[in-house]
Amino acid sequence: MDGTILDSEVIYQKIVTKICERYGRTYNRQLQIQMYGVTDRELSVAVVRELKLPISVDEFEMQLSDSAKKLLPSAPLTEGAERLLTHLNKCNIPLALVTNSTEYAVRMHATERPELFALFHHKVSITNSEVNRGKPHPDIYVLAASKFPAKPRPSKCLVFEDSRIGVEAAVRAGMQVVMIPDHRLEKDFTRNATLVIRSLLHFRPELFGLPPFDDYPRKNLK
Repeated sequence: MDGTILDSEVIYQKIVTKICERYGRTYNRQLQIQMYGVTDRELSVAVVRELKLPISVDEFEMQLSDSAKKLLPSAPLTEGAERLLTHLNKCNIPLALVTNSTEYAVRMHATERPELFALFHHKVSITNSEVNRGKPHPDIYVLAASKFPAKPRPSKCLVFEDSRIGVEAAVRAGMQVVMIPDHRLEKDFTRNATLVIRSLLHFRPELFGLPPFDDYPRKNLK
């Protein structure tokens, strides 16, 4: 969801930066990269520990949550996300949303974009009662696959991810994964993906046995 469908990682970065600045700390680039794709709790623990913030993890997470509720609904869609989801839905390709974000965050975004989020057959978040471990563990993807009516084998599932830990989770689940990495990520973080593309506009469904788009946008594909 965050970073793949919604361009929300930048918003998260601004929120964390602002919290850190309140206590005279800098949310540096190295730490930002390490936090791509982690849960809010994991982010809170790491930032408080690494930057030695004079507040508890719970306090940091509360500030993060309060700001996220105000700012995240305004997160724009990533380039090509709506086009791809709509195309796959029209072709009767079942879709699932799998995220390290909370169920509350999913509901919040679904309220803002009900038609788009209705395209998913089901949604699995980190706070789902059946999820014990989030990404980079494979559990959340294995659970999501089991909820499809056809019960597909992992090798028949295609995952879209933007973070290293998301790719790791998908690969460990035995699934193919298309990665749309943040431009600041080092190439080494992308090496385990089946395919790496600059944006969802660059995705060609037929490479994975899926129905092709009727046409392809030509701009921004250089």
